Amino acid sequence: MADHQEASVTLPSDPASVPAVRRYVSDLLVEWGMPEDSDPADSVRLIVSELATNAVLHTFGQSPTFTLDVQLDRDEQLRIGVTDSHPRWPQRLPAAVQQDNGRGMVIIRHLTAEAGGTLLVTPTEEGGKTVWISLPWATATVE
Repeated sequence: MADHQEASVTLPSDPASVPAVRRYVSDLLVEWGMPEDSDPADSVRLIVSELATNAVLHTFGQSPTFTLDVQLDRDEQLRIGVTDSHPRWPQRLPAAVQQDNGRGMVIIRHLTAEAGGTLLVTPTEEGGKTVWISLPWATATVE
């Protein structure tokens, strides 16, 4: 495998884009050697779904698109970033028992930490932000 692989896709900030981006990353992971039916692949798909959902729902129509960037460095580190143009950074919302939302970042943080990864939010030059997760690839390909 190459020392560095990367892929990117930009989609409309629309709920229909969430399953599309999930399929995109799933196909990409398989192409790069991650077993499709593995627990790590399921975790990555869920993380991407939650990140994309946040980019769609919590930008309040102020980000017409979002971009998914996926990078694999030397079969060691998988980095996934979701960028939108809204200036508000992710916030941990109170998750009351009756609430149906507010848990996305909790899920992302938990799954990322469980895999030995990290989460980072960085600003973009245009005033938006990218939410990055970084996961060890070796963990992702071994069950």
